[in-house]
Amino acid sequence: MRSVLRATWMIAASILAVSVVSAQAQLTPPSTAGAKPKPVTTIPIRPALQKPEDTANAMAQAERLALQSDLAWVGEYNGAITGDVSERLVASIKAFQKSRGGRESGVLNPQERGTLADTAKRRQENVGWKIVSDPGTGVRLGIPTKLVPQQSSDANGAKWTSPTGTIQIQLARRKEANPTTAKLAEREKKEANRTVDYTVVKPDFFVLSGLQGLKKFYLRGTFKGDEVRILTILYDQATENTVEPVVIAMSSAFNAFPSAAQAAGPPPRKTVEYATGVVVSDDGAIITDRQIIDGCLAVTIAGFGNADRVAEDKDHDLALLRIYGARGLKALNLANAASKTALDLTGIADPQNQGGNSAVTGLKASVAQLGGNSDIALSPPPALGFSGSAALDSDGKFAGIALLKPVLVAGPASTTPGAQAVLVTSDTVRDFLKANGVNATGASTDAKASVVRVICVRK
Repeated sequence: MRSVLRATWMIAASILAVSVVSAQAQLTPPSTAGAKPKPVTTIPIRPALQKPEDTANAMAQAERLALQSDLAWVGEYNGAITGDVSERLVASIKAFQKSRGGRESGVLNPQERGTLADTAKRRQENVGWKIVSDPGTGVRLGIPTKLVPQQSSDANGAKWTSPTGTIQIQLARRKEANPTTAKLAEREKKEANRTVDYTVVKPDFFVLSGLQGLKKFYLRGTFKGDEVRILTILYDQATENTVEPVVIAMSSAFNAFPSAAQAAGPPPRKTVEYATGVVVSDDGAIITDRQIIDGCLAVTIAGFGNADRVAEDKDHDLALLRIYGARGLKALNLANAASKTALDLTGIADPQNQGGNSAVTGLKASVAQLGGNSDIALSPPPALGFSGSAALDSDGKFAGIALLKPVLVAGPASTTPGAQAVLVTSDTVRDFLKANGVNATGASTDAKASVVRVICVRK
């Protein structure tokens, strides 16, 4: 099976040149004041260049996983998504840079990283990528829900199919005495109408791919005790450009025997969570992160009291709150759209990150471009509590609202995903407010005076 995905990340290293003036040129005796000066000798010193693998090694594990996952989704990385640094990863970064007409350095600058993350996110959304647990087997796997919306299951496994049957995903389980991956692979090779052109057999799993009838197939299997579990993906050859990046993601996300905690899914939400809100009108309208206030018994604005939830935008994860009877609110000026991609985020960190204080602070971040109604990848992600913070450029013009989001990596389902950030653009924010009758005519250009702490309290 044709390889399908490649990898990404990091900030380009600067090359410094240092010139050293010779001691002879620096010393001029008084007796030669009128003489012709001697030429200055410069000696260039070339520091060792930072290698791409050095940069990648310096990244946190969650960042490397997200990088590999994003490269896989854009079709530039075709290895296992483990967070490990390899020549394949560096080559994938260079391939991505080449495809965008950039310099093939093997190290991504912030703009390239933002473009990569944004492109990968759109492709995940296009196929409806979700990590799910099969209730019959407990297997954790990634499913492109928009490609295969039809699902059925029984005691022996589950099946997801496209409406026309061009794409099929099959999860099978069976009992087998004394299995080994080598024996399992040989048995699967002998299935009817199956021609295998790629085989990997490891002690704990095996992979086969090739043709099954007129369809391409990809199969990954493993066992525990006498329980065998196999994931098979079948797809028409006409769909391979769409399906093959998903195949790599599914293979890496396949967790046939998750622990009890993994099978149960993500941990429950915290009893108390914190976000930042931006005052957008003098009469008490506040915009914040919809996900943070999801499922709250009460939403409180620190220093002002309880807030009502007025509206939400699920596509962009914005929520509109309102407090009543508050005085002295300073609504942020949203009219002047930012034009620079280097941004200042103004927010309030989670109390656990600032010793229980509620100080308004600032952080630096950047995006690859501005404008439009699509969320844009923001780098680096801000601290907890900053989700919902105001983003302004260096001229004080409004760029949008910064939100923290979980990364849906294509890597192992047993791996805790990192966090990424997006900028909900100023156009999207203004459209959302206008649709909900908010007259955002604030005049404040002081973001520190226009942000508040949002506190969500659950059961």
